[in-house]
Amino acid sequence: MKGGDKMDIRENLLYTKEHEWIKIEGNLGTIGISDYAQSSLGDVTFVELPKIGNEIKQFEPFASVESVKAVSDIYAPMSGKIIKINEKLSTSPELINQSPYEKGWIAVIEISDEKEKENLMPYSEYKKYLDELLK
Repeated sequence: MKGGDKMDIRENLLYTKEHEWIKIEGNLGTIGISDYAQSSLGDVTFVELPKIGNEIKQFEPFASVESVKAVSDIYAPMSGKIIKINEKLSTSPELINQSPYEKGWIAVIEISDEKEKENLMPYSEYKKYLDELLK
């Protein structure tokens, strides 16, 4: 199966090698996990959300997702301060499986260093990365 063809990858996002995404709007970044990540995890049963006000560092864990298969850390695609969390995930963790890019977002940060986006993969690079993984 060709991964990038079957997986839902959004062009307006930046990605990490751990399959997190960030949507940058001004100095804010909405963070979640990719379609590939949610399908690899299986059914998500619990999301440990970060606390509002927490400072997070690029590529360090800031949240975790529990699924029927395992508990997985979610790594910050960029550094910043958590200003909003997706409270709906507390009662409906399955939103991550159903809608990883719209309803299943995890947190919004105030980005502290915009240059960090240079460490992330744009759509085309992430698609190639997935194709390699799924060969």
